[in-house]
Order: sequence, then structure tokens, then C-alpha cells
Amino acid sequence: MKLCVLASGSKGNVTYIETKNHHILLDMGKKKKYIVEALKSINVDPASIDIILISHLHADHISALETFIKTYKATVCMPEEMFAALSSIQNYDHIKIYDNEIDFGDIKIYAIKSSHDAIASRNFIIEEGEASIVQITDTGYIKSKYFNLLKNRDVYLIESNHDVEMLTHGPYPEWLKKRILSDEGHLSNQAAGFYIAKLIGSKTKKIFLMHLSEENNRPNIALETVQNSLQEYKITFNNIECAEQDKISEVINI
Repeated sequence: MKLCVLASGSKGNVTYIETKNHHILLDMGKKKKYIVEALKSINVDPASIDIILISHLHADHISALETFIKTYKATVCMPEEMFAALSSIQNYDHIKIYDNEIDFGDIKIYAIKSSHDAIASRNFIIEEGEASIVQITDTGYIKSKYFNLLKNRDVYLIESNHDVEMLTHGPYPEWLKKRILSDEGHLSNQAAGFYIAKLIGSKTKKIFLMHLSEENNRPNIALETVQNSLQEYKITFNNIECAEQDKISEVINI
């Protein structure tokens, strides 16, 4: 498997995942032009994209979906409730409706329910043979019933949205602060550190901290907070980096 984060943040989220037989986009939250150029920059033909996974229907995760599938006929995967709420693609022929699992034969995708203020929102575990990638963003917490399924994966893409003190004392209106801090909001740096400590194992090779807030976080603060959490659990793991809003990550081979 290969992985590259094309964009991550409040202004748009897109991740590219490649398996032996599939080229996958996880979310489509940037303009089509950006996504096409980003793919070409890592030597991926946009026409080779055959699977699109949508985590939820907020604009920073779907803004390019309609325009992209007018040109590139990938299979769009989403729960029935999500599809019913997205009027712009009702006549699109390549839709795969799922509930909790998506089976493409050589790869298996677990779509676990996230806790976010969006219809039928999901996070994903993508497996190809012994290799696996976990994506957990846009959720107020991770349900403990999923811990065993999430443990000891190769790569984690996990939300580290905000520093609680920065958010609390920052410029956002009170209603928005409450939304972000709620159980249907976003994971803080501290929460990310806690969950990473609970989930990573001997197989884990790489962690990306995702969806950092421009207003309420800084990469150095996110990294320091997560590392402090790991130290509390006597865990040493240094291959952690912050995904960026307008910068493409390196391509990770798993």
C-alpha cells in the first residue's frame, strides 16, 4: 500500500491511498484543480482513481466531489443516508452503498461510525493483506467498542484539531467553541495523544496528525502535546508529523 496526504485542515481534506489494484481518494474537500495537480505531482493519473470514500458531507470534505466525477468515473462509496442527502449526485451511476463494511475482494474497508454533527459520518480502516491504514478525523471521541478493531495498525491518520487553551481563549464565538469541544465536534491534541497511546502497537510505522486548526493550534504544540501523552504511558514513538493544509506529504510505502 501507498499513502499520501494531499491536504488536511479546515479549508479542505483529501488523502490518496494506493493498493495493488485500486487508487483511492479519501474525501474530496479541495477544488478539483488542486486535487488533479496534486495527484499528477506524485505521478498518479487522476483517471486511475477508481474508489472515492466520503467521511461526511461538510464542505471541507466534499467540495470537489461533483466536479471530479463529471470527468473521472470513480465509484463513490457512502452510507444510504448520506447518499440520500446529497442531491447533486442522485443521477450518478457509480455509487456503492454500504453500512459498516465495504468489500472489494482484494481490499476490505471497515467504515466505523464517528461522532460528528453530520449525517451518517464515518471513519475508515483500509486493509490489504497484512497492511492497514486507519483514518480518524472529525469526531468528538472514539467509541471504545472500536478499540480492538483499531489497535496495532500500520499507519494512523488521526485528528489533532485544537489546543484546548488556544480554543477556549481564542476569537471563536461561544457557540462554535462549544461545538468543537462537544462529543460531536473535533479531537483535541490531548485527546489525540490519549487515543494514539491506546491504539498504536509494534506494527505501527507512521502517524499523521490531521485537521489542525489554523486559529486554535500550531504544529509544534500538537506534536509536543501528543509526545507528552505518549511519555505518560511510557511509549516511545517518534515517526509523527502534522499534515498540512496546502502542502502534499511524502508518499508513504507500507
